[in-house]
Amino acid sequence: MPYKLAIFDMDGTLSDSFPWFLSVINQVADKHRFQRVTEDRIDEMRSVGAGELVRMLGVPKWRIPLIIRDMRKMKAEQIDRISLFPGVDRMFDELKARGVTICVVSSDNEDNVRRVLGPLDDRVSYFACAAGLFGKTAKFQRILELTGISVDDTLSIGDEIRDIDAAREAGVDFGAVAWGYTSAAALNARAPNFMFSRMDDITVALTTPRG
Repeated sequence: MPYKLAIFDMDGTLSDSFPWFLSVINQVADKHRFQRVTEDRIDEMRSVGAGELVRMLGVPKWRIPLIIRDMRKMKAEQIDRISLFPGVDRMFDELKARGVTICVVSSDNEDNVRRVLGPLDDRVSYFACAAGLFGKTAKFQRILELTGISVDDTLSIGDEIRDIDAAREAGVDFGAVAWGYTSAAALNARAPNFMFSRMDDITVALTTPRG
């Protein structure tokens, strides 16, 4: 039978925020005294997980909460520079019509997420947002508790290695998108259940009966 629950990551999966990230990261680097991101390092950055990226840029761990706070504030002030990827509206409409429950999990705050989603936020049944001590796995588990839908009927969709790791820790299937922060090659090396190159592929994976 088809999946009943879709848990979406936001940045790099539904919203095209990577260009904005690149436009502000060096300002943040100068303030918090870690290595600036040069153009020749972007491909390398997109091939590693979040923890490795922190080490690669020499980010002091004690500064991470301060960096998150500053970037979240900057994003709120510049939210009009971030838009959804084409096809998200059609995908959400089709999933709702097929009875799939849509949830969004993000380390950003819920207000930023809702502002980028715009009128599509009413298609989302539950949000689990903001950076937390226990990370995305706990957010997935909370969504599963709220919906009452089993792990076997759930597909998580994201664009980072940490998204795959969290999905596996929560026991749910994972679909990786090829258009986000982490490169398709790096994601594919982690053997996700699905590798999506088009937004419409997500709808097909979620609504096609499984053997």
